[in-house]
Amino acid sequence: MTRYIWQDKAWPHFTWRSDAVLEVLGRCNFMRGRLLGRVASLGMELGLEARAQVLTAEVMQTSAIEGQILNPNSVRSSVARRLGLPEAGASRQDRYTEGLVDVLLDATVNYDQPLTVERLHGWQASLFPGGFSGLHRIKVGAFRGEAAMQVISGPVGREKIHYEAPPGKKVEGEIDKFLNWWQEKQGRMDGILRAALAGFWLVTIHPYEDGNGRLARAVTDMALAQDEKSSVRYYSLSVQILEERAQYYQVLEKCQRGGLDITDWLVWFLGCFERAVAKSDQLIGTVLRKARFWEVNGRVSLTDRQRKVINRLLDAGPEGFSGGLTTRKYAGMTKASRATSYREISDLLNKKILIQNPGKGRSVSYDLAWP
Repeated sequence: MTRYIWQDKAWPHFTWRSDAVLEVLGRCNFMRGRLLGRVASLGMELGLEARAQVLTAEVMQTSAIEGQILNPNSVRSSVARRLGLPEAGASRQDRYTEGLVDVLLDATVNYDQPLTVERLHGWQASLFPGGFSGLHRIKVGAFRGEAAMQVISGPVGREKIHYEAPPGKKVEGEIDKFLNWWQEKQGRMDGILRAALAGFWLVTIHPYEDGNGRLARAVTDMALAQDEKSSVRYYSLSVQILEERAQYYQVLEKCQRGGLDITDWLVWFLGCFERAVAKSDQLIGTVLRKARFWEVNGRVSLTDRQRKVINRLLDAGPEGFSGGLTTRKYAGMTKASRATSYREISDLLNKKILIQNPGKGRSVSYDLAWP
């Protein structure tokens, strides 16, 4: 019979091998410190732009880890509206996206507020505003019932059980232990290590019928925000976890099926964190490119639609849109008519904001004239 980590008599007193953890933990803290020093020079406006980019990525990828693909325009618009950026209201919103953005913002912006049962319930309810997960009605805003909770994959009749969570009747007591530890260790344990432990612990309790992985990553972000004393994140763990999703589930299952030594989880998490911070250069590069572009073109008179399209092209980077910007794509992004789109593109060409790519007729496309 398979035994799970929560069935150990010493649960939840996790252990790990310091020799395997401390070196990579030191690298994580060094790299994060260097990154935070670098972005301090961006200024408030650029910091807000960077924050919007990271939050958009977090919302997209934390859902993708669970197999749910969101509309990027809807996510970007929802994030922009909450942060007061000019793209606000540019795209139709959906309730799920709005709820997830609310959860991640609350976890990071209000990082100094207590983490309570009521707050966790509110987060989980926000993830399922209609009370459904897919086609199935689920219990929201409350812990799961007493029925066994299993993580299963595979077709009917050949299911594979990856994990079985603690019985529902134990969830309330397990969460109390977790929240007491959360409060006790704040400021008394390395912040990145605390984040790694918190995410693992919460997803292992699996307190809700659905949304446990997303809530565990929100708690991880909250722990990091508390450690950094900042609501702004310049690296995305969820983006990196999605890239390593297979390893994420493998190491999670391995440690949940083992004893209380979770060295393998910590080493993987810290390595993932290190790689996420290393990739932040890509984000900072995008922000700096946008800053340079608007420094050169900031005084040019443009419509709100033109600014929106330009910012989309800037986000795409020097490689631009696949196939370039076309009149059809412009109309799709701005909801303007084809005639208006053509006229505004022509205006951008005259103002040397856009350049025409090689090609004629229906193959005509445009790209930014990079400074």
